[in-house]
Amino acid sequence: MILRITLSFLLLMQPVYGAGQSVALSFDDGFDARTQSQAPEWNTAILDSLSKVGLKTIFYVTGSRIDSPEGLTLVSAWGAAGHSVANHTYSHFSLGSDQISVESFVSDVERNETLLKEISGWTKRFRFPYLKEGRTAEKRDGFRRWMTDHGYQAGSVSIDTSDWYYNNSYLVWLENHAQEEPSRLRDAYLEHLWNRASYYDSLSQSIFNRSVKHVILLHTNAINATFLDDIIAMFRSKGWNIISPEEAYQDPVYSEKPDVLPAGESILWSIAKEKGMQGLRYPAEDGVYEKPILDALGL
Repeated sequence: MILRITLSFLLLMQPVYGAGQSVALSFDDGFDARTQSQAPEWNTAILDSLSKVGLKTIFYVTGSRIDSPEGLTLVSAWGAAGHSVANHTYSHFSLGSDQISVESFVSDVERNETLLKEISGWTKRFRFPYLKEGRTAEKRDGFRRWMTDHGYQAGSVSIDTSDWYYNNSYLVWLENHAQEEPSRLRDAYLEHLWNRASYYDSLSQSIFNRSVKHVILLHTNAINATFLDDIIAMFRSKGWNIISPEEAYQDPVYSEKPDVLPAGESILWSIAKEKGMQGLRYPAEDGVYEKPILDALGL
């Protein structure tokens, strides 16, 4: 039976407590040591924050960003620290683009595997750039078959975020307020992550009557390098356990292959769409939700 539920935006954005929630951290892309002078510092800061609390994560690497001796050294540090290193394409192509064929997408994924497969921690998980899995059934199903045939597991997320949007504001803020304490921006960013986690956990409760083992999408960027300690502390203060991606991906939700088009987004969002749930917030990553908040703070 098709489930049809209308969920109030305000209800979905209310914090959810005490339901045994858990979340694994995952990071996309990689620092480009050729263009980001602080790449080594930021990379080390993220790894140090994870090490201090004994957390393991998974790093979905975009090859074009790290394809230099310096960049590969930064990625290798993740593997050496016990984190998983996975595939995010070489060129960050979107399979949702009409200009990208399955054949060219596969070629780009294989190029990235060649670059990364000798690095410690390499694992055959794949995450789609922009979380886009194809606008047609031919592209969606064609790449799904390729993944199965080549031993790749899905690198889906349950909690999508706009950390990239907050990072852009943070970089601008740093240029103009280098000597000031970024507490207002930090607090707004933490609230953003908590709101997104609450939203997607509400979807999980509505669909499955339980909290899935969440995987949250973050990026290797300046804001996470600066505030990862705070992010970890925030989730723990809300009663959430932070688990490894290996444990999270054992949740059967990540084996789902929703029959929706366009394909992609958070796995929970896609399942909710497949079930006919109404009132879904879309697109999840969009400045339309975040710009008024940052504007009101003068950020």
